[in-house]
Amino acid sequence: METAELLAIISNGEDTKHQFKANFASANAIAAELVAMSNTCGGLILVGVNDNGSINGMSFDEVGKLNQYISNASTNNVVPPVNPKTQNFTLTEGMVIVITVEKGINKPYMDKQGYIWVKAGADKRKVTTREELQRMYQQSGLIHADQVPVAGVGIENIDRDYLDEFLQQVYDMRLDEQTGTFEQLLNNMNLVSEGQLNLCGALLFAKRPHLHLPVCIVKAVAFYGNDITEQHYIDSKDINGKMADVFEKSVSFVLGNIRHQQNGQDFNSVGEPEIPRLVLQELIANALIHRDYFVSAPIRLLVFVDRVEIISPGHLPNNLTIDNIKLGNSNIRNPILASFATRLLPYRGLGSGIMRAMKAMPSIEFVDDREGNLFKVIIPRSSV
Repeated sequence: METAELLAIISNGEDTKHQFKANFASANAIAAELVAMSNTCGGLILVGVNDNGSINGMSFDEVGKLNQYISNASTNNVVPPVNPKTQNFTLTEGMVIVITVEKGINKPYMDKQGYIWVKAGADKRKVTTREELQRMYQQSGLIHADQVPVAGVGIENIDRDYLDEFLQQVYDMRLDEQTGTFEQLLNNMNLVSEGQLNLCGALLFAKRPHLHLPVCIVKAVAFYGNDITEQHYIDSKDINGKMADVFEKSVSFVLGNIRHQQNGQDFNSVGEPEIPRLVLQELIANALIHRDYFVSAPIRLLVFVDRVEIISPGHLPNNLTIDNIKLGNSNIRNPILASFATRLLPYRGLGSGIMRAMKAMPSIEFVDDREGNLFKVIIPRSSV
């Protein structure tokens, strides 16, 4: 960084990635800032600059003392340790240190007192909710939502007839042919955690999963116009049940609320949907399998006059971008669920679903809303 760039950053004021500090009184104070930036998106800490952007500067001795604090904080006061980089600038007002903090790959980071900090605008805050903490563990690959046990849902909640049919179709075996106990079978299938059905087991094979997981549904609405705030709608459903049923009902909801075109077919034909069935299947399957189940919100399926929107809780995981997924890159957020989905849904698990949908409809749009913590697919409808 050159001096001119430093001055430009100062002139723009503080934000999530740029923090101003006149000085630090201890390694503990520095640790909290290092933790917050590591847990969020990384950034720069400018020491020797007041909150209002005025430069107070530091002496050579103060810079030496601060560097010792930084070294102690990054090694002993942040868990796991981080490796910030520093750069010194000598200005008219005194010396300024720029501390560069990388976005962490071993989240969550915490300070010596065990507090987990994240950035909140230009400031920072403590993480206090279990949901947010779980998402941080998820980002580091330390935990997956689909393996978390669902409270109060024991193996007696399994729909045995449905599971028996699945075993026959996929493995050519019957449930009553198993030599071990029923619980051993479920454990071997990765459907049980700590004696209870995990999220995957409940979503796929429980009798009525929505009774225990009320947000793991699809809220579907078909509107008369193009505005979600409209008071009247054509059709509205809370789609629940086992995931395979939710998938089929969701596809059917959209097909039942869009136009079907003759396209040269016989008069008695049912017509071809204006949005190909394949497109809906690929995108709805992706939403069900890859949504963030640590976010307490349903999937929304909205049919407008000019478009269909599929809104999934949780933005793209880790470093995935929209450009990545268009090229077939993937990051499986729910690996157990994905492994079963290849047998229950038209899903291959190769990252090719988006590519197939876009090949059929290149005009599909994707929105990765990281602030709103959601991912939106916008499928345009053909003009009337």
